[in-house]
Amino acid sequence: MQFKSFDELSIQDNFIFEKVMREKSICKELLERVLEISILDIAYIETEKTMESGLDDKGVRLDVYVNDDKGTVYNIEMQTYKNMPELIKRSRFYHSAIDHYSMEKGADYMTLNDCFVIFICTFPIFSGKLHKYTYTKKCTEELGRELGDGLTTIFLSTKAQMNDVSELLQNFLDYVDGRPPADGLLQQMDEVVHVVKQSKEWRGEYMKLEMDRKKYWREGKKEGTLEAIVGMLREKLSVEMIARITNMPVDQVIQIGKEHALL
Repeated sequence: MQFKSFDELSIQDNFIFEKVMREKSICKELLERVLEISILDIAYIETEKTMESGLDDKGVRLDVYVNDDKGTVYNIEMQTYKNMPELIKRSRFYHSAIDHYSMEKGADYMTLNDCFVIFICTFPIFSGKLHKYTYTKKCTEELGRELGDGLTTIFLSTKAQMNDVSELLQNFLDYVDGRPPADGLLQQMDEVVHVVKQSKEWRGEYMKLEMDRKKYWREGKKEGTLEAIVGMLREKLSVEMIARITNMPVDQVIQIGKEHALL
């Protein structure tokens, strides 16, 4: 796991993207570009929101979580990790978690608002041809009939072959891809990025965040290694082979085996 220094960060990094999206006018206009609609106003529910879904107690961290004047909920995520199968499943979980979080106990299901989960990917997606893929639930037997549950998932890609989006949205995707800002909105974004990068307070916030992440990752790696050793012992692999696979001393593997009553 590699961790970037603060000076290496760009709009592609969640920390910077979330700070940029705190600017209400920028966030609103970006949503309008993505959806090709006019939005009267937006309100921040929370940025970088962590919610407990109640589904399996797995926390969901949302980069930007806002709603508009009609109550429609929007979650916008920057994605650099190239794992589309995982991202697709995550979109399903995000929708479920948002619904669970936003619906009050005992409320009627009709109170659920429309919800858009939007991923901005810095890599080719699906066929690799399009910049934008929009998914809603549709009927298999009766073509053209939509379920109408109000859930929409949009995948955007900065890498594509086709001329399939508006010039304004293309400008944004090009900017995320590293090109200079081509219009007023992107110049505003770039200015906010510069302000964030010059802020000692946000540098300190990022350093603390990365320290916490490193600690979490180290502990998680240690726990994962322990689980792997226990699993291999149960499969009756020799302690010498397990030691070679996990790069751990033989005596530690033996000690783990004894602690779990496997040796």
